[in-house]
Amino acid sequence: MNKSELVAYVAKNAGLTKAAAEKAVDAFTDAVTRSLKKGDKVALVGFGTFSVAKRKARKGRNPATGEPMRIPATKVPRFTAGKKLKDAVRGRRK
Repeated sequence: MNKSELVAYVAKNAGLTKAAAEKAVDAFTDAVTRSLKKGDKVALVGFGTFSVAKRKARKGRNPATGEPMRIPATKVPRFTAGKKLKDAVRGRRK
């Protein structure tokens, strides 16, 4: 599912226009992005948690030349699925 399909789904199921649904989807992604940039978590009970993880600096190789290189430390977004989402994907019923 891409963004336009998600917007259409939200519009249909929430009884919104596509323009209003797009604003809602954009507001959600903006809120998650801003929270993660501040270092906060975003927890949606049953669905999952968005968080920021720190990745340590490490050694690697340039794939084009094979030369050893240092990969710097960085922060990466992470999503951990909640129980309801995991059970839904696995096909378990509740």
